[in-house]
Amino acid sequence: MNAPPRAWQRMLSGRRLDLLDPAPRDIEIADIAHGLARVARWNGQTRGPHVFSVAQHSLLVEAVGRHLDPGCADLEGLELLLHDAPEYVVGDIISPLKAAIGDAYRDVEMRLLGAMRRRFDLPAPSLPLAQLVKRADRIAAHLEAVQLAGFSADEAELYFGQTEDLPDWVTALTEPWPTAEAEARFLARFRALRPD
Repeated sequence: MNAPPRAWQRMLSGRRLDLLDPAPRDIEIADIAHGLARVARWNGQTRGPHVFSVAQHSLLVEAVGRHLDPGCADLEGLELLLHDAPEYVVGDIISPLKAAIGDAYRDVEMRLLGAMRRRFDLPAPSLPLAQLVKRADRIAAHLEAVQLAGFSADEAELYFGQTEDLPDWVTALTEPWPTAEAEARFLARFRALRPD
């Protein structure tokens, strides 16, 4: 008798995360930080001696969001920081591949995000917050595309929309970090926004 295909992944914390039915108890922020620091944005096609990780992108998106909305509360900062958190399991699927495969992966991402929200007691975002996350994500992608991924400014505007004048403390976040630094800084930011 053949066993059904395995739909779970063993995490370094020892948790066994079921991708089809993720339980909040199996989600640990240390696993998320570890995984996101090792997932390369732009399929690794970026300048610099280190990959530009999803962990670092997440910190950039939070910084852009706070620049756009200086009154952003910590709970809103967490929404910005965790917007791509499911990628610690499913990876960063680049837009051209998403267009080719359709939305099959979205169900898995949304289940993971829902379990994360329950694990960290985060409500679903309001419409204005969801719009802020999307805008900050697109601005960050535009910045990364030009600074790291070889896009011209015109190409980046075509695919990611207009950019924003950003302060140096935000644009400095596009300098790729070593994996351990990206992991530590992501984890530290999460803990600053959600102290236990």
